[in-house]
Amino acid sequence: MNNSTALLTDRYELTMIEAALAAGTADRQCTFEVFSRRLPLRRRYGVVAGIGRLVERLADFRFGDAELEVFGDSMSAEVREWMRNYRFRGRIDGYREGELFFPASPVLRVQGTFAECVVLETLILSILNHDCAIASAGARMASVADGRTLIEMGSRRAHEEAAVAAARAAYLAGFDSTSNVEAERRYGVPSAGTSAHSFTLLHTTQDGPDEAAAFRAQVAALGTGTTLLVDTYDITQGVETAIEVAGTELGAVRIDSGDLGMLARQVRRQLDDLGATRTGIVVSGDLDEYAIAGLRAEPVDAYGVGTRLVTGSGAPTASMVYKLVEVDGIPVAKRSAHKETLPGSKDAYRTYRSTGTALEEVLAPAGADVSSLSEGNRVAEVRPLLQPLVVDGDPVGDVPTLSESRAHQAAARITMPWEGLSLAEGDPALNVRVLPH
Repeated sequence: MNNSTALLTDRYELTMIEAALAAGTADRQCTFEVFSRRLPLRRRYGVVAGIGRLVERLADFRFGDAELEVFGDSMSAEVREWMRNYRFRGRIDGYREGELFFPASPVLRVQGTFAECVVLETLILSILNHDCAIASAGARMASVADGRTLIEMGSRRAHEEAAVAAARAAYLAGFDSTSNVEAERRYGVPSAGTSAHSFTLLHTTQDGPDEAAAFRAQVAALGTGTTLLVDTYDITQGVETAIEVAGTELGAVRIDSGDLGMLARQVRRQLDDLGATRTGIVVSGDLDEYAIAGLRAEPVDAYGVGTRLVTGSGAPTASMVYKLVEVDGIPVAKRSAHKETLPGSKDAYRTYRSTGTALEEVLAPAGADVSSLSEGNRVAEVRPLLQPLVVDGDPVGDVPTLSESRAHQAAARITMPWEGLSLAEGDPALNVRVLPH
């Protein structure tokens, strides 16, 4: 299979390139920035994800013979030659994966000629809008799970490739494992799985259902540390049968339907009465951050989250845009109503109290002196947010690993003011202040 990512592009990008080549403007030096104008309803912050995937996919952005054949004679010879020789030779700086973002945060800055930058718009936005949406939802779930295990289980509710990317983004956001095995192979995300109702139903004979036979088969193959699904039939009988088969050292039971809070209390009492005091309870079934928060007081040990996570829990895109902000050193801006942009290439900084709590995000003209940001009693530290990712077309060598970015995300959430982690509707957790050009 051809691995080129060059056709993951909107045709209008090529239309612009054709016109720019004809006009002699294709090589003007430009800066594009990626940002979100606003956060989804009830969101106080967003989580940057997909940076590592983007850098990988950029390396395969080449127009070979197979890609050029798609266009037939619809492209001029000049454009076809430009496409054949295309290689991004510019610079990309961005927020590191796991970092938080807010309205107007320039999470990515792309610099180079107009033509070489504009053709990357769709690839960049498709990756970041998807991955940031999943990570932002996942981080909210992780923040209310209060340290309990989170399993990503949404592969069957997403496009097959989106499922892999979603598993990666969820792990970055604080999930402990995924049901998606390809995510383990490709990105090293730990995989985990219990069983489905079909396995229990499989053990039906002419004499009727045989739940015990299903449990015996699973325990025989996987050991007593496995998790048995106990709500295919009667949940009380299912728990009793599970302990009869596996003993009191059974790893866990899973509940996938019904009033999960009430059932978790009922099952916990039953397990304890049976002597299975160390057998855990896993719950699943249309969970989101609100449902998880509502179950915090219940005896739940792990949450399996699927549909709501891989669809962004109501916000399936991060609403990021890719906008031109500078041409040959000249700041430019869009003035359309409700779609205005901030002119000029920008650097981004975050200020912190001595306690480590973040105060605000500051956008300053690129290269500007920002030493004054550290003045005043409240500011103890000023951290730059943009880091080099690609220089002269080549990826930098010290990009953080997925595990390091996962740790960074957990640490970043802790720096937010406590009200910024609330699930209630409200303003962004941090104000973004823009210094004029």
